[in-house]
Amino acid sequence: MVRTQTNTHTVRYDCCSTWSCLCIYITRFRCFSSSHFLSTHLSPPPLSLSFSADGNYLLSCGSDKSLKLWSVSRGTLLKTYSGHGYEVLDADGSYDNSQLCSCSSDKTVILWDVATGQVTRKLRGHAGKVNCVQFNEEATVILSGSIDGTVRCWDTRSRKFDPIQILDEAQDGVSSLKVSEHELLTGSVDGRVRRYDLRMGQLHVDFINSPITCVCFSADGQCTLTSSLDSTVRLLDKSTGEMLGEYTGHKMKGYKLDCCLSSKDTHVLSCSEDGHVYCWDLVEGSLMLKLPVGKAVVQSLSFHPSETRLLTAMEGRVQVWGAEPEETEEEVVVVQQEKA
Repeated sequence: MVRTQTNTHTVRYDCCSTWSCLCIYITRFRCFSSSHFLSTHLSPPPLSLSFSADGNYLLSCGSDKSLKLWSVSRGTLLKTYSGHGYEVLDADGSYDNSQLCSCSSDKTVILWDVATGQVTRKLRGHAGKVNCVQFNEEATVILSGSIDGTVRCWDTRSRKFDPIQILDEAQDGVSSLKVSEHELLTGSVDGRVRRYDLRMGQLHVDFINSPITCVCFSADGQCTLTSSLDSTVRLLDKSTGEMLGEYTGHKMKGYKLDCCLSSKDTHVLSCSEDGHVYCWDLVEGSLMLKLPVGKAVVQSLSFHPSETRLLTAMEGRVQVWGAEPEETEEEVVVVQQEKA
């Protein structure tokens, strides 16, 4: 591994290492809800979707300039939020489900009141479309990443509409960002994953050498996961930059597609341009499941924060997938008796 240190900037380059874990399990998925789940987003199709922090709600963003809030258990539309001038590219909800934030190709970030559906404030400052947005844990700050190569931090409590901080280290558009406690993880088209330690004032950079489409932290906070346009998903040690896993087989050449980890960090999942969701064992790196979603590009996915549930979006059809229940010994006996 090659590392360079300059002041507070650490640059790391990919390397390989072996990794082991004590236990793994195989998850099987079945579809228990189909295209009717988000019927009003069928045309135009949703561009992004995500579970709420508690997993009870679903946010979908559409090219119809709106974002929609859904009940996951009932599959019903709760409210539509309209206020952007162009397609909505990403959205996030506060931990207490009282606020939403969204970003759009219209270069704005909007803070919403969930109950009333009203715009609390509209934030301007990005020079191009805004690709990604997220609250911090307390929902006191909104962070937004744009094609203009900057991440802007907005104080949701301030009367001022200017960003409180601008991070402009990216040499190309910022495609994805995630916040975890005092750390900010960003992925850029310049092929670099940047991790900001906001408490220590440090920046760590991992060079992937391919445009980044999605980044996320592992649930235990020890690793980062990145997907890129070389059709590869990589698991990196957050502290050292060591590459702990490399996952291939899917197709990601021309679309900004999602990747994620399962709620217990046991599996790696990725969208694909061939109409499937690929699921790998995190430790072994072996392909455990090739989930057939449809015949078009799987545009977005989201894994439930605590349960074995998966959301997928394709051509306006959003599906909820859940783990098949394992057969008990009593069920097996009943089946055998029926066959006899």
